[in-house]
Amino acid sequence: MTSWTSCEWLWVYAGAALMLLELATTGFVAFFFGLSAATVGLLRTLIGEPFGVAWQLASFSVLSIVYIVLLRKYFKMLFVGRTDRAGTDFDRECVGRAGKVTVAIDPPRTGRVVLGDAEWTASADVAIPAGADVKVISQDNLTMKVEVL
Repeated sequence: MTSWTSCEWLWVYAGAALMLLELATTGFVAFFFGLSAATVGLLRTLIGEPFGVAWQLASFSVLSIVYIVLLRKYFKMLFVGRTDRAGTDFDRECVGRAGKVTVAIDPPRTGRVVLGDAEWTASADVAIPAGADVKVISQDNLTMKVEVL
């Protein structure tokens, strides 16, 4: 039976501390150093004295690299979630939608249009009075280019 302050447990404590440190960081890297440290603690428990300090440090280094390279993308998606747009093209998601002008558009000045339950900045090639029904023909970031229906 090993003591709670033995080398094996020190690796496990360091691993747990690094995994908890991940809660305060944003890169999702410290978790894998913690996982590596915990793995070295487990290996030290299984192998015992022949698994000396040099082997422990080498194993920690190799396992850290392997875990980061092989597991980071999977675990990041699992814990953080998907950060891509899941197949949607934001610059085109409003194109084709109908709306109503709330603030008159008088080129080159922009106006405002309501699409669904959101109000957007809008531009047009011709003047469009407030209250007119319009259709989005293109989108440039958060500005909709519209034409009269």
